[in-house]
Amino acid sequence: MPDSYTTRQGDMWDAIALTRMGSEMHMARLIAANPEHRETVVFSAGIELVIPDTEKKAETVLPPWKL
Repeated sequence: MPDSYTTRQGDMWDAIALTRMGSEMHMARLIAANPEHRETVVFSAGIELVIPDTEKKAETVLPPWKL
């Protein structure tokens, strides 16, 4: 289920993607999830954005003898 984020004055797409999704590389997915704000560059405070789920990479667990 997607999460949400309420902007603070001065927030920008790349910084939101980094802090909420783990990488600026998710910025396009973030914008696509919030098309009504796609032309916004710098946000004012109080705008609620949908934060889409990110695919989590499978965590590699090494056996004890390989640590």
